[in-house]
Amino acid sequence: MAIPGFGHPPAYYFMWILPRNLFSRLCGIVADARIPRPLLTSLIKLFSWKFGVDLTEAAQPISEFRTFNEFFTRHLLPDARTVDPDPDVIVSPVDGFIGEFGTIKKGRLIQAKGLDYRLADLLEDPERTEQYDGGVFITIYLAPHNYHRVHSMVEGEVQEFSYITGDLWTVSPMGVHHVPGLFARNERLTTFLRTVKGECVLVKVGATVVGRIRVCYHDLVSNRSGAKNQQIVLKTPFQVNRGEELGLFELGSTVICLFPKGQIELGELEAEQKVYLGQAVGRFCPDSKQRTEY
Repeated sequence: MAIPGFGHPPAYYFMWILPRNLFSRLCGIVADARIPRPLLTSLIKLFSWKFGVDLTEAAQPISEFRTFNEFFTRHLLPDARTVDPDPDVIVSPVDGFIGEFGTIKKGRLIQAKGLDYRLADLLEDPERTEQYDGGVFITIYLAPHNYHRVHSMVEGEVQEFSYITGDLWTVSPMGVHHVPGLFARNERLTTFLRTVKGECVLVKVGATVVGRIRVCYHDLVSNRSGAKNQQIVLKTPFQVNRGEELGLFELGSTVICLFPKGQIELGELEAEQKVYLGQAVGRFCPDSKQRTEY
């Protein structure tokens, strides 16, 4: 409900005055703190009850977590998720909810009804902005109860990634519907995946509360004081299969998958649809360019 005469819900104005990045770093310190195990166990049970976390999928019992962050970034049991076996299928890289999806038209992506944002602002890479214009995108929101590790939607290798500093607005539905250019304003870490069908992109967007993003192929950690934008080429390419882990969110957030024109066909998706890691969300086009190597 909006405040009369202002047009936004009260939470928006609270977020506006909040020092979001500093607050998130302070939350990170708390989440990493070792607290008495009985208290930690009680907090985990309360959080799980409040947000509907399925603790039966966790790879370890809650009694073994040493911090709240260890619980939040928990691993799943080996058979908790199944990766679609068809090698031409694009799989969801996370558990979450479909936000918006579709064609990137005239360099713009849909954020929410009545709101869009520029691909150029999201990537800050003119060459790739041109490359992906006319392609397709999928935005997936990770709610608090979701598994928060991020996996690859394709088989390929990571040779390069970028880190762009920014704000840490909430990426909850409130933020998505009320903060213009949200995903291009928040800090983000973008993985460029090379496949036999060409390159595709996985953008990991930071958010309020902790806000840290980590990846498996480099020691960079987001949301650090004094951080600067970086474009990093790996000395040794990081090989990854579909469904293999690429990184994680320490609370938060949202991922955006980008594919160039003619590379894939989207599946039958719906806004707010629940998706799971490994579930089919698209398929490589039969006539998309085939290479013998990455």
